[in-house]
Amino acid sequence: MRAPRKSRFLADNTGATAVEFALVVGPLVLLIFGAIEVSRLMWAREALQSTAIAGARCMGIREIACAPGGTYNATSTKTFVRDWASGLYVTVPAANITLSNAATCSGASGFSSVTITYRFESVVALLLEAIDLKNLTATACFPNQA
Repeated sequence: MRAPRKSRFLADNTGATAVEFALVVGPLVLLIFGAIEVSRLMWAREALQSTAIAGARCMGIREIACAPGGTYNATSTKTFVRDWASGLYVTVPAANITLSNAATCSGASGFSSVTITYRFESVVALLLEAIDLKNLTATACFPNQA
């Protein structure tokens, strides 16, 4: 005599691996993409900080790229900062760059300062908003050279 259908169905384990895979694949994919996005975020933060440092240094020592003819030029400096960031694969609009060639840093005057704000775009936007990492800011100071 054959076993009833219900007990045969419950005893059959031929699709168990497929079910287990289906349960594990979702969290695994989220973990992989989450790690990739966090890595991209860290890259963007470091690229912005490097760009701010390079821009402040360019202003402070009056490199030709930031001070054609030896005189500070805000437009040239913003172009330098945008080009530096672009070389690091980060696009920064000129409106997001704040420059000061007469800044006070840590209570001392006579510094050049660059502040960059950047909106990080991600496929996990809701997560970034929840942990407040969507808007990045980098600031750097460099002493002005005579």
